[in-house]
Amino acid sequence: MKIKLICAAMCFICNLVLATESSDLEQLKHLKLTLWPQAYRAQDAALLDQILHPQFQLIDANGQSSNKLEELEYVKNHVWQAVNFSYQIDRLEVFDEHTAIISGRGETDTYQYHSSNVLIKSEGRWQAIASHVSGFQHKKP
Repeated sequence: MKIKLICAAMCFICNLVLATESSDLEQLKHLKLTLWPQAYRAQDAALLDQILHPQFQLIDANGQSSNKLEELEYVKNHVWQAVNFSYQIDRLEVFDEHTAIISGRGETDTYQYHSSNVLIKSEGRWQAIASHVSGFQHKKP
């Protein structure tokens, strides 16, 4: 009887962990594929403020570094001209339930790039703390 109870408890815990991981993966995909581009497209600094951690740092394709406040100002003052934007996630992993990596390729009608993002989960919410963009290339007409 004890063994059955222990096995049942272990199965319950395993299912709970898998459900949490699945929920985290869905939240992260939604953040990267929907909310983040929406913030840039709509010049929505309030939304981007929710996505970026207070200690966020970006290293762009030219090696220039910027922080959260600079990125929020950029979004407020620049119209995103991207046409037919898409992002393909190549890597999405969660570590110890509080750290995640998302990397992949972004593409529009006129350019493409690679990016990697580190996100942390605090108080039940995922936020980007670091991003790196590389391989930016204009497409040939």
